[in-house]
Amino acid sequence: QVQLVESGGGLVQPGGSLRLSCAASGRAFSSYAMAWFRQAPGKDSEFVAVINWSGTITNYADSVKGRFTITRDNAKNTVYLQMNNLKPEDTAVYYCAADYSPLGLITTAHDAFGYWGQGTQVTVSS
Repeated sequence: QVQLVESGGGLVQPGGSLRLSCAASGRAFSSYAMAWFRQAPGKDSEFVAVINWSGTITNYADSVKGRFTITRDNAKNTVYLQMNNLKPEDTAVYYCAADYSPLGLITTAHDAFGYWGQGTQVTVSS
């Protein structure tokens, strides 16, 4: 069982930056691939970024490549999403998710992630 709590959301102007954090509690955080998804009002959930348990493999949605960076600190049981050059279309609730994957594989499939946080709102507006 893994519990996830996101933080770091807020209101930022276009071109600005935010760093989201996701603190995990429970067992064997370092056995989980971690991901960020987002959901804007009236839209389906969208994959944003994923990182494997060791931090050696990452994958990003095309819409955020070059602007967002996912990292993790297994000693702190925390995963981060650094978001730079934010755009109004990045406005959404951002969710942290965990997928038990001790072999180091990653997936972008929403249904593969069994544990989810409560979400944190990111609003990009002038």
